[in-house]
Amino acid sequence: MSHPTYNILSIAGVDPSGGAGVFADIKAMSALGTYACGVVTAVTAQNTKGVFGVIPVPTDFVVKQIDTLFEDVRIDAVKIGMLFDSNLIRSIADRLRYWRPRYIVLDPVMVAKSGDKLLADEAVKTLREELLPITTVITPNLPEAQTLLESVDIDSDELMEAAAIDLWKLKKRNGWVYLKGGHREGVDYSEDILYDGRKMIRLRADRKFTKNTHGTGCTLSSALAALLPQSSDVPLAARAAKNYITEAINHADTLTVGDGHGPVHHFHALWPNINQKAMKSMY
Repeated sequence: MSHPTYNILSIAGVDPSGGAGVFADIKAMSALGTYACGVVTAVTAQNTKGVFGVIPVPTDFVVKQIDTLFEDVRIDAVKIGMLFDSNLIRSIADRLRYWRPRYIVLDPVMVAKSGDKLLADEAVKTLREELLPITTVITPNLPEAQTLLESVDIDSDELMEAAAIDLWKLKKRNGWVYLKGGHREGVDYSEDILYDGRKMIRLRADRKFTKNTHGTGCTLSSALAALLPQSSDVPLAARAAKNYITEAINHADTLTVGDGHGPVHHFHALWPNINQKAMKSMY
């Protein structure tokens, strides 16, 4: 008996090094057994050391990419990453309201791992008002949550819980908040919070100390988008996405990509088997 094919869309920018953005999303979605599609919002000159240039794709062409795709392909879930400015945010929100995909995961990308700003200041308000309320899940890290909430540092369990509640209210008390705790200092674990107005679920993993964490947010959110159509509920998908990103980080040091913040290993569970099969087929 054949299994259904799930088509997952990434709306994000392009990182030529493949560690973040659309390329990273496609890797994660593919590794998790789905068919990945991509709409490009911006092209960057970027490597593991930093972002050296950004050229936004014209908004009307981003809209054309979205409409052309949805007219032909059934999209089961959408992940949204780098958006750049207010006009683009409004336009994407409008098209998603029109096409109404079942699942929308928003990773509110604001700053690259290198510290380079990726979202214009005036666009934060638009993101809050236009996109947050229509999403199934938002996946901010702690600095992004602080920006969205205009709050002080979120550096304790109590403040993380309070932030999750406030973010859910910012979403018009709709859907789920997946607040990532990886930026907390002084702890030897990485604990995230999943909240929907009723359940406060903690997802904890041991912390892996590595510099190769480029694209962790992109990877987690795209994994969640890929897993939602395959899961019976959001908490189950979130736990599986947490496990996936944890192992991708744990295996990141087996890759040799660049001299800066290298990527996580999206295909950690697949490459050994593929390589063994390829070698066997040669003899």
